Amino acid sequence: MTQITVHGRATSSNVQTVTWCAAELGLEVERLDVGGAYGGTATPEYKAMNPNGLVPVVEIEGEAIFESAAIVRCLAAMHGDEAFWPRDPLARARLDKWAEWGKVAFGSAFLNQVYIPLVRLTDAQRDAAALAKGVEALARLVAILDEHLAASPWIGEKFSFADIIVGHLMFRLHAIEETGELTLPPHPNVTRYYADLKARPAFAEHVMISFDSLRPGGSGR
Repeated sequence: MTQITVHGRATSSNVQTVTWCAAELGLEVERLDVGGAYGGTATPEYKAMNPNGLVPVVEIEGEAIFESAAIVRCLAAMHGDEAFWPRDPLARARLDKWAEWGKVAFGSAFLNQVYIPLVRLTDAQRDAAALAKGVEALARLVAILDEHLAASPWIGEKFSFADIIVGHLMFRLHAIEETGELTLPPHPNVTRYYADLKARPAFAEHVMISFDSLRPGGSGR
């Protein structure tokens, strides 16, 4: 059995990407509370594993790896079946282009321009004009994903590593829609996709974790 240690708090979306992936692959992990109010990311020992001082870091058989998408790809290559991690490079690239889009385009826009201003900042700290532009940009990206999902049940025909990288933010997206903090045009295929993700036990356990502690005045844990 592969020995896997995850350094990172359970409320971090990037940590959730890794723990959800491991659970889908049937892997057991040891997770250590690091980051946020727990601290621990500025020590020389941690910086030796990740010079950026961010979570997660994953130790796989003694090898330290940072960047959540890289960790997902590593675990998928080591333990995924053909559907989860296609061995043919072109077949894998059909999924990976969406995984990369999910991390670089959708994830960055959602987290940096919308989620952080709405959830992590106070009213006084929030730039309303910048937030409005962020919501517009996010709406365009959600529409792109919605169109793609109209023709496919998952990012591909079967659940794969790409769904981990794209799908891990669906809980936060829909949670702040449900509270009324975020309003987007209808996206029925993305909503259906989220319902399918919620039906997966590993998603429910590792991703559907309240982030209220990360709001202003919260514990940061």
